Amino acid sequence: MVSSPPELAKNTCFSECGARYLTKFWLRFFKLIFGLVLFGLGIVMTMKANLGFAPWDVFHQGVANLFDISIGTASIAVGFLVCVAVALAGEKLGLGTILNMLLIGLVIDATLFLDIIPTMGGLFGGIAMMTAGLFVISLASYFYIDSGFGAGPRDSLMVVLERKTHLPVGLCRTIVEGATVFTGWLLGGPVGLGTVLAAFGIGFCIQIVFSLFKFETTKIQHETLQTTLRRFVSL
Repeated sequence: MVSSPPELAKNTCFSECGARYLTKFWLRFFKLIFGLVLFGLGIVMTMKANLGFAPWDVFHQGVANLFDISIGTASIAVGFLVCVAVALAGEKLGLGTILNMLLIGLVIDATLFLDIIPTMGGLFGGIAMMTAGLFVISLASYFYIDSGFGAGPRDSLMVVLERKTHLPVGLCRTIVEGATVFTGWLLGGPVGLGTVLAAFGIGFCIQIVFSLFKFETTKIQHETLQTTLRRFVSL
């Protein structure tokens, strides 16, 4: 049976819309993966500064010490538990949330295994490496947030705390990171000058990078995992 002109136009529209979505999807997906790989490299740079780990990495190393596993594996395990917690609290997870949980930990372990980033031995070299690592993390944040596939697990945890307590987002971040540092320190995670630099410096670095790209996070429409799957099924 030959399609009538309206039906043919409708089918053509669906086909073109699907093709446009797939093209845009793969471009966004590449941006997401690139950002997450860069994020993992930035974390290793802050570790190799040899001045103490960033707040969440103090906790990850503490968990790694406790269970005798790699820090990357600990990062994945913690990310999974945080994903479960924020999902139970009502937050929507995206493809970026899941890949953030998995890929960053794998990149950390692979980079440490390959030993391609030197360990700093002095204060000034350590500060330089820590600063460079924070800027790499900030650049990575731009790429993975701009992909629009959802916030990372730890960012979602901060959002949940803000929504449940109605406290300012800055205070919620301080509470979350303060708790992770303290717990990680109790578990033997390395706390030092680098921990302080990372805690207070990351916001400054992100502000510089986002300003250079004229990037506003509030304008990003994040796509949930359910939406991504539904769009693929409907193609």
